[in-house]
Amino acid sequence: MERNLTLVALFAALIAALALIPQFTLAFGVPITAQSLGIMLCGTVLGSKRGALAVLLFMLLVAMGLPLLAGGRGGLGSFMLPSSGFLIGFPFAAFVTGLIVEKWQGPSLAITAGIASVIGGIIVLYAFGIAGLAIALDKTLLESAALVTVFIPGDIIKAVLAGLITAALFKARPASVLSRA
Repeated sequence: MERNLTLVALFAALIAALALIPQFTLAFGVPITAQSLGIMLCGTVLGSKRGALAVLLFMLLVAMGLPLLAGGRGGLGSFMLPSSGFLIGFPFAAFVTGLIVEKWQGPSLAITAGIASVIGGIIVLYAFGIAGLAIALDKTLLESAALVTVFIPGDIIKAVLAGLITAALFKARPASVLSRA
């Protein structure tokens, strides 16, 4: 129990730290950060339930006002911005990513975790983000989808990194990758 709580807190802190890299907000109000890598790693390393819990802890801290989002944002107002769809989608993305890694014993953990990160950390997350943008900016889903295409190359790199980091961690300390325990 203590180990699980520690890991959930550690990964919530990882997501917060990744908000600082880089700090660049696009014209339509959505920042470019490495936080989605943290979301992917929550799922690939901690698994579906613990990964989603880590993200929910992070979101609770943001809601309480801690400046853990890009640009030092925090508070309930953070859930009303154009980027709020992505924020709301974070726990779902981590859960789906973790569920895929838990259930699919693919050719290698790096490939499985990379594909899971694409499905959960990009496709699922973008579904929430696009819907949030459409609502916040009063645009169609297609127009909102066109806006987020700028994120795809970076997010594919993050998915590859999540796969490689998870596989390396599993090779060094198999018991630390709870999605495979």
